[in-house]
Amino acid sequence: MELPVIDLAPFLEASPEFPDDSDQPLDPDLQRICSEVSRVLKQTGALLVKDPRCSASDNDRFLDMMERYFAKPTDFKRLQQRPHLHYQVGVTPEGVEVPRSLVDEEMQQKIKQMPEEFQPSPTVGPDLKWRYMWRVGPRPSNTRFKELNAEPVVPEGFPEWKENMDSWGHKMISAVEAVAEMAAIGFGLPKDSFTSLMKMGPHLLAPTGSDLQQYGSEGVVFAGYHYDLNFLTIHGRSRFPGLNIWLRNGTKVEVKVPIGCLLIQTGKELEWLTGGECLAGMHEVVVSSRTTEAIKLAKEQNRSLWRVSSTLFAHIASDAVLKPLGHFTNSPSANKYSAIYAGEFVEQELSVINLKGKSNN
Repeated sequence: MELPVIDLAPFLEASPEFPDDSDQPLDPDLQRICSEVSRVLKQTGALLVKDPRCSASDNDRFLDMMERYFAKPTDFKRLQQRPHLHYQVGVTPEGVEVPRSLVDEEMQQKIKQMPEEFQPSPTVGPDLKWRYMWRVGPRPSNTRFKELNAEPVVPEGFPEWKENMDSWGHKMISAVEAVAEMAAIGFGLPKDSFTSLMKMGPHLLAPTGSDLQQYGSEGVVFAGYHYDLNFLTIHGRSRFPGLNIWLRNGTKVEVKVPIGCLLIQTGKELEWLTGGECLAGMHEVVVSSRTTEAIKLAKEQNRSLWRVSSTLFAHIASDAVLKPLGHFTNSPSANKYSAIYAGEFVEQELSVINLKGKSNN
C-alpha cells in the first residue's frame, strides 16, 4: 500500500485568511484536504506530506552533519549523555532504550494474536540505535516538569550544530502545526484545538543513528515494535530504508518516503485527545532486503553507513492537561483517557522504556 501524499501548500496559502474560531465554511477543496488528513491519520496512523518550506536540500544538510556525529568514537558521544534528565537532552547510547513490546504484557498478547506475516520482528533486548535529543522552540519559565524542559547539549567540534538543529527543527515543527490544524478542521474541531496545546511544548528533534557497518545484516532490529508517546512524530527521508508501520487494520507496511516528502505518525498524546479514535501508530526499524541493497550501493559510492532518521517529536505542553477534546468526549472509549498533565504522562511512559533516571555506565 502506498500512503497518500498531502501537499500542504494550498492550506498554507489560505490559512492566514481564516481565524481559529471562524464559523464560516472553508473552501470546499480545502475542507476536502483537511478531511483527508484526519481520515488518513485515523485509519492508518501515518501520513506523507510535502511542505514547500522543508526542502530535500535542508534534509540532506541535516543528515550530513548527523552522519559525521554518529561516526565519532563512542567515548566522545558519551560526553553528551544526560541520564539524570531522562535522556531528554543530549545523546542516548545504543543498548539503553527498551522497546515497548518487551515490557508491555498487553502488547505481547496482541502480537501473539496477529497473523504471522504481520507480526513484528522478534527482539531480545534494548534497541541498537543511538539517538540525539535536541529541544526545539521556547521553554516555559515556570513548569512542574523541569527535567522535561532542560537546556540543550552541544557537542564540541560542530560549530554549525545549533544553527542546523534549530533550522531543521523549526521547519519540521511548522509542518506538524499545519497538519495539526488541518486534522482539527477535518475532525470538526476549531482550527487551533491542537496547536494551542502545543505552545511551549517540549518538542524534540531526535535523530537516530544506526550503525549499518556493524549491524547491517538482514533481520537486525534497530528499534523494536513500539508507539511514540508524544503528539505527532515527523520524519525527513532517511538514506536507508527499514521503517515498518502497522495500519489500523493490522497490516504491516514497509514505508517508502518519496524525495522531498515528510512522514507524519500519530502518537499517544493525539490518541488521548481524540478519546482513542486516533490510535498511536505502531512501528519498528529493521534491516530489510531493501536496506541491504542500499548498504551495498553506499559502499560502492564510499558514503556513510550510518542510517540516520531525521525525527522530530512534537509534544503537547508539559503543563497542559491531556483529555478528550470536544465531541471526542462522547467517543466509545473516551472513559479510558482520564485527565492527566502531559508531563506526568510522559514521565510515566519514560519509566516503562528505561529512560527515566537510568544510567548506562
